[in-house]
Amino acid sequence: MSKRIAVLVSGGGTNLQALIDAQGRNELGGGEIVAVIASKPGAYALERAARAGIPGYVVARKDYPSSQAMTVALVDKLRELDIDLVVLAGFMVILTQEMVQAFPNAILNVHPALIPSFCGEGCYGLHVHEKALAYGVKVTGATVHFVSEECDGGPIVLQKAVYIQDGDTPEVLQRRVMEQAEWVILPQAVSLFCQGRLRVEGRTVRILPQ
Repeated sequence: MSKRIAVLVSGGGTNLQALIDAQGRNELGGGEIVAVIASKPGAYALERAARAGIPGYVVARKDYPSSQAMTVALVDKLRELDIDLVVLAGFMVILTQEMVQAFPNAILNVHPALIPSFCGEGCYGLHVHEKALAYGVKVTGATVHFVSEECDGGPIVLQKAVYIQDGDTPEVLQRRVMEQAEWVILPQAVSLFCQGRLRVEGRTVRILPQ
């Protein structure tokens, strides 16, 4: 039976598009994106979903008194949709523990750095690449990890390195990390999950043979 996937978005949805494209090539390991849920109305990602024929929903942060109240509403929506895997693709709201408790080792997030570098509170979007360049690292990349109650602290599924080049700006680096790493390993991780090939042992994620 195929796994039902919900992708949570806040903005443009470039990682969502990578997943939609992978699904079009039958590369999601039998999984199917059945819902795209945005944290604000008008997110461009909802247009991408509509173009792909995927139902879009809005659970807006501003409609709730707290992150916790929003998280509870989101969990209710995901359960109503009978979701097996939740993918955070540029989702800019910090979810509270109710989410992790409802979907243990079934929430994937992509982060635009090699965790544990340049991650945690305040490290999102362009800030991550600004920090990498300011520190002078030679290699950065992206990480797909399971979401735990600690921000960017869950077990790591896949990582891919990207070399920093002379003259990189945060914007140029952000684009290269997306193209060379995020758009590659996020669909791969989703596919492995949907094939039942990920086993979490403490902090380590083992990838089982086919």
